[in-house]
Amino acid sequence: MKQAGCTQIVEEIASGAKTARPVLDEIMRNLREEDTLVVWKLDRLGRNLAHLIHLTTQLLEKKVGLISLNDPIDTTTAQGRLIFGIFASLAEFERELIRERTQAGLKSARARGRKGGRPKGMNPTAIEKAAIAEALYKNGTIPVKKIAEQLAISKTTLYLYLRSRGVVIGEKTERVVTR
Repeated sequence: MKQAGCTQIVEEIASGAKTARPVLDEIMRNLREEDTLVVWKLDRLGRNLAHLIHLTTQLLEKKVGLISLNDPIDTTTAQGRLIFGIFASLAEFERELIRERTQAGLKSARARGRKGGRPKGMNPTAIEKAAIAEALYKNGTIPVKKIAEQLAISKTTLYLYLRSRGVVIGEKTERVVTR
C-alpha cells in the first residue's frame, strides 16, 4: 500500500463476507470528491459481487476513484470504468438468473401441491403460553408489559395469543372479591 502511494492505511479484521463492516462504513463516510480508495484485492472489499457493485457505484457517485492493486480495476481511468461496467452487467445477469430460477422452483412446487411459507397455527409451547397469558390478563392485576416479560414474549405476540383464544382486548373484566 505504501509503495502504491497511499497516505492513509486502515485495516479491517472482519471478513469481507460479513455484513457489519464498521471500518469500511467509516471509510465510506469520510471519502471526499477526488479521493481514491485503494484496496489490496476486490474480494476483500465486498461481501459478494452485488455488494461490490453497490460500493463501487457509491464511490462513482461521490466522484471517488477505486484502485485494486491485484485486480484490473482502476475506476480513475476510462478502461477501468469499462471493466467495472462489464462486471456490473455480469452481476445484474446473475441476479436475474437467480430470480428466474427461484420463480420456476416456486411454480414447480405449487404444481406439485406444495405451499410455501410458515405453517399456520401454534406449536404446543405457544398454546400453553397463550392459556397462561389469558389467565393472567383476565386476572386484571398484572400489567400487559409484565405478563409479556414473564412469558418471554413481545407485547405483540401476547396480544396475538390472546386474540387466538377469543379474548377481547381492552375490555375490563369484572372480578368479584370476597373478604
